[in-house]
Amino acid sequence: IAALMPVDVPEEEWDDLQIVFATSDGDVRRNALSDFTNVMRNGKIAMKLPDEVSLVNARICDENDDVMLVTSSGRAIRFATDEVRVFKGRDSTGVRGVRLSGDDRVVSMSVIRHFEADPAERAAYLKQRRLMAGVTEDEADDEEEAVAAGQLSPERYAEMSAAEDLILTITAGGSGKLSSSHDYPVRGRGGMGVKAMDGAMRGGPLVASFPVDMSDQIMLATSTGQSIRVPVDQISFRSRSAGGVKVFNVGDG
Repeated sequence: IAALMPVDVPEEEWDDLQIVFATSDGDVRRNALSDFTNVMRNGKIAMKLPDEVSLVNARICDENDDVMLVTSSGRAIRFATDEVRVFKGRDSTGVRGVRLSGDDRVVSMSVIRHFEADPAERAAYLKQRRLMAGVTEDEADDEEEAVAAGQLSPERYAEMSAAEDLILTITAGGSGKLSSSHDYPVRGRGGMGVKAMDGAMRGGPLVASFPVDMSDQIMLATSTGQSIRVPVDQISFRSRSAGGVKVFNVGDG
């Protein structure tokens, strides 16, 4: 099993929704949810995958959402769902979502709310947001064009806060952090994305990145069966390009 996708909308509304699929080699595909109305007990072929390519995730989306792909080497790309056309067939793996280098692979795909903000607004919001969270680390990211933080009105800050998703990122070594979805710029699909973790990757490769609520709890499980349950509000809020903090003290190997 590669993905578990709750479907909590009436079947008569399925024509208005889509499923977005992502593969480990960076492809994405969007199908109408109604393509999967009649699924028999023995299943239905949703995608034919090349050798050594696996399905990473499948999620319900609509035209008002963004797709975010995160790779094991700490890269993230975010693009609007309508950058991926709605496919009619179920054979293709779709179109390129992220350009991978070397042996990098996609480890997480999530659907987050689309929000339009210019770079100055994003910079201003993130500056205030980090101050409120008590973040003091250096926020410089040499991959993004330096933009002076603009002035946000209280109303605009409240609007951006209401549209914010908190992105939890976890590494194989048990490090993790929370970041603002506004820290991940909306760009066209097919690029290499931006940093989702510090360049040194001290916590090991990324294993997951997805939206959470502060009231949530998460469970982490290791390859040898150890598990831990952690309230999200005990995980540090940090910038997108910063390293994580220890969430789970994972044993060697």
